[in-house]
Amino acid sequence: MFVDLQQDWAAGVAAGLAADGLARFDRIRTRAQLVTLGASLGRIVPHRDSDSDGITTLEHRAGLGQRLGFEGFGRGALSPHTDRSGVLDPPALLLVVCGRKSATGGECIAIDGSDVYRDLAQNEPEAVRVLSQPRTVLFGGAAGHLGSIFERGQGGRIRVRYRRDSLAKYSPEISRWLPALDAAIDRHACQFNLEPGHGYVLHNHRWLHGRAGFTGERVMYRLSLNPHPEFAIPSGFLAPDPLDVAS
Repeated sequence: MFVDLQQDWAAGVAAGLAADGLARFDRIRTRAQLVTLGASLGRIVPHRDSDSDGITTLEHRAGLGQRLGFEGFGRGALSPHTDRSGVLDPPALLLVVCGRKSATGGECIAIDGSDVYRDLAQNEPEAVRVLSQPRTVLFGGAAGHLGSIFERGQGGRIRVRYRRDSLAKYSPEISRWLPALDAAIDRHACQFNLEPGHGYVLHNHRWLHGRAGFTGERVMYRLSLNPHPEFAIPSGFLAPDPLDVAS
C-alpha cells in the first residue's frame, strides 16, 4: 500500500537525519508525491515564496533574482547559509528535489556545522567562544532575530544560524573571526549533483547549504518541515566545550 511506502520512506529518512543530519533519496516523480512524502516526515511550514501546497519552485526569474533576499531565483552562486535565519525558530528540515538539471554548474553545496564547530574548537577555540555569544548578530534586518552563529540549547546541543549577505549585521567582535569561520566552512564543504527526481533533506539547525552558479533552466522544488515528534530527530549537534578541546 502507498501508506506503507510513505511510512517506510519517512522512517528511513528520519534515521539518516537522526544519525547525520542529512539524507539523500530519489524516485520522486510528481509534485503531489513530494508533498505527500514530505507531510509523512513532518509538518509543512509555509515560506514567503511558497505556493499553497508549501512548495517553493526555485528557478530563474528575470529581475527577481537580483533583489536582496531573492537570490535563489537567479542563476548566480548562493553562499552557504541556513534557511530563515531572521525568524525566532527557523524550520528544522529543508527538503530539496531536482525538477530539471542545469546546462552547466548548479552543484548543490552542503556543510555539516558540526564539522565546522569541531574544526574551530580544535584550531581557534577563541573563535568558537566569540561566535557563541548571544545577541551578537542581527539576522534578517531591523525586524529580524538578534542571536548568534552557534547557539547552545537544551542538553548542550549546538544549533547553527548563519548567513553572510547584507541581511546579517555582525558586531565588531564577531567580524574579526569571520575569516576563520569562512575558511573552516570552505574546508568542510561538499558538492554534489542531483538528477531529476533525486533530492536531499537536511537538518537546518545543523547543516549549511548553498549552490554553484549555473547556466540553463535549472528547477528545484523546496519544502520546509518540522519533523513529527515520533521520529525523535534531535536538533543541532552535540559538541565539546572548545576550552576542553584546546586543553
